[in-house]
Amino acid sequence: MEYTASEQRYETMKYRRVGKSGLLFPVLSLGFWHNFGTNDNYENMKAMCFTAFDHGVTQFDLANNYGPEYGSAESNLGRIMREELHAYRDELLITTKAGYDMWPGPYGDHGSRKYLIASLDQSLKRMGLEYADIFYHHRMDPDTPLEETMLALDQIVRSGKALYVGISNYDGVHMKQAAEILEDLKCPFVINQNRYNIFDRTVENNGLLEAAKEKGKGVIAFSPLAQGMLTDKYIDGIPEDSRIKRDGRFLHASDLTETRMQQIKSLNEIAKRRGQTLAQMALSWILKDETVASVLIGASRPQQILDNLKIVDAPAFTTEELEEIEAVCRA
Repeated sequence: MEYTASEQRYETMKYRRVGKSGLLFPVLSLGFWHNFGTNDNYENMKAMCFTAFDHGVTQFDLANNYGPEYGSAESNLGRIMREELHAYRDELLITTKAGYDMWPGPYGDHGSRKYLIASLDQSLKRMGLEYADIFYHHRMDPDTPLEETMLALDQIVRSGKALYVGISNYDGVHMKQAAEILEDLKCPFVINQNRYNIFDRTVENNGLLEAAKEKGKGVIAFSPLAQGMLTDKYIDGIPEDSRIKRDGRFLHASDLTETRMQQIKSLNEIAKRRGQTLAQMALSWILKDETVASVLIGASRPQQILDNLKIVDAPAFTTEELEEIEAVCRA
């Protein structure tokens, strides 16, 4: 039986304007970095997409090499779109990226015009879409002139293969340079995607947050839970079903130092006083800044999405709570 979306899907979600653009993001967006690959359960993927969309999560975030295997997250989304969600295409923001390793040889990585345009063509075929809502350059490439990369993004929009463009993993200086090039071209550059969480303040330190405000661009944060450290999962040890045990590529047992574990426990106590889980507080903390248009959540099952959605009506942070969080992080 084909999926029919909930008629109440827009009643509870909150949306934020993306910089000075006309685009709105849900405060929570669903990322396909993990759990949408070749070896993952397709019925579970569908259930997560349906749960998200039924609650107003309109943005699905992908990249060319999400998997594993490379391309499989896009292929699985393409199947879901074709079989279940095709009627809702115009209600969804489907985003993808290129900039990291994708195929062998000199033209399957980094920031060249050849790589970006070819990669998006491949992505659209895998997803069965005529266009992406946002296409990102996935990382800074010091060996390709920034003008070449930005001109490629501009051509992609002019060709109708993307509606907007974004950049990911840029610092403030290069983001401003990119913005100026794209402004001259009148290309709709709207969003920066960067890692940001209570433990990782890179965007505060490299000028990205400040530059985004100055240039009127939005920010969307990934890894908001620090690969699971900003949850209660590891408070009593490393579970057998945890990402550390199952994957080990992005979070290692050695990351959970004695100091880090004490910080996690202290933050968990602050969250409890707020009536939140640690994960919910970590998501809410990122959204305290209006420049952040959305937070990307990853999920392995629908219930995690429902738990995260509880932050939509979370109480604002008091000055005392923010100061306490900062003191914990400095400890």
